[in-house]
Amino acid sequence: MDFTPSKKTLEYRKRLIAFMQEHIEPIEANYHKENRRLNPDSNWRHWQVAPIVTELKAKAKQAGLWNLFLPDEKLGAGLTTLEYAPLAEVMGHSLLAPEIFNCNAPDTGNMEVLYHFGSEAQQQRWLTPLLNGEIRSVFCMTEPDVASSDATNMQASIVADGDDVVINGRKWWSTGLGHPQAKFAIVMGLTDADAPKHQRHSMVLVPLDSAGVTVERMLPAFGEYDAPYGHGEVLFDNVRVPKENVIGELGDGFKIAQGRLGPGRIHHCMRALGAAEKALQLFIRRGQERIGFGKPLLQLNGNLERVADMRIAIDQARLLTFYAAWKIDQVGAMKALAEISAIKVAAPNVLQQVVDEAIQIYGGAGMSHDTPLTALFAMARALRIADGPDAVHRTTIAKVELAKYREA
Repeated sequence: MDFTPSKKTLEYRKRLIAFMQEHIEPIEANYHKENRRLNPDSNWRHWQVAPIVTELKAKAKQAGLWNLFLPDEKLGAGLTTLEYAPLAEVMGHSLLAPEIFNCNAPDTGNMEVLYHFGSEAQQQRWLTPLLNGEIRSVFCMTEPDVASSDATNMQASIVADGDDVVINGRKWWSTGLGHPQAKFAIVMGLTDADAPKHQRHSMVLVPLDSAGVTVERMLPAFGEYDAPYGHGEVLFDNVRVPKENVIGELGDGFKIAQGRLGPGRIHHCMRALGAAEKALQLFIRRGQERIGFGKPLLQLNGNLERVADMRIAIDQARLLTFYAAWKIDQVGAMKALAEISAIKVAAPNVLQQVVDEAIQIYGGAGMSHDTPLTALFAMARALRIADGPDAVHRTTIAKVELAKYREA
């Protein structure tokens, strides 16, 4: 196996870094201040996109730094999972960057679903405007009334009725639900409780302005509402959409979900490692600049050893993620489940560890909006739950490992 970046990756990486240094880094701190002013938490039904975001997205699109995640040379950059991974890491240095390059979750996953599994009509109606950055989307899977760590518990229903399907149920932690340009959700729900375990559920495209769709609230994560995206709770009350909105066939939900989550977890983990690099950079700068007890903080209390430990942890997690990306490209996501689960445990935990150390060296400033550290900590902690909690991924790894001994 060879993790050497391709020429295409190196060229895109160079251009991404230059764009971020010129256009994103100089404005990011002020953007977050303006975004908090523009979008108070209590006013989530009227959240707005800051004008600078629209301007930067247009520049990124013009620069050809757009849809880099999509493995299609006409619609995206035509990169493999492994080729895209270093680019996701670069974007992870900034909380804003993935949005600017149209590489932000949950839209990337939804675009991949529509690209790989959507009908031509679904692609024309929903995928094209997503690829163009004209609309946003939502993914509705997690439910408040069941243990969503076991996705087969989903009780929201998607039932055929003539030429339509009818959706009933409640979803929450649906990322992007508060965005003013969110136009539809991909909803996963139960179709046939008597079918085999992984053929019971379906995915359907639901316009958010459909009768019976009620967005009830945004949910704060560590006290922050993540405007203008938000993580919301939504009720589907006898929502009726045509059968043409079903992705694939009824009962295909789990097969599609695995295809969505494999590459998406590479994106998440590499962005997490980019964020960890940012946090390590902040740790070192703070440690060099601040003096305590007559010495730079970096020279005190084992901080140099902490730098070494963080460097080792980030590099280990990166190599593990490259390996998972390589295996997805070689044999597909379904045959790389253990590797995907491994990075899903490793990368967010590394980010959480590094950010926690950075907050500690910053003291009170590390817990404020004066640094991005609280947002990065929330990202790390949320990723240890999103797309499956650590315990579930560890169980997957153990099952694959034990199977080797049964085969022997």
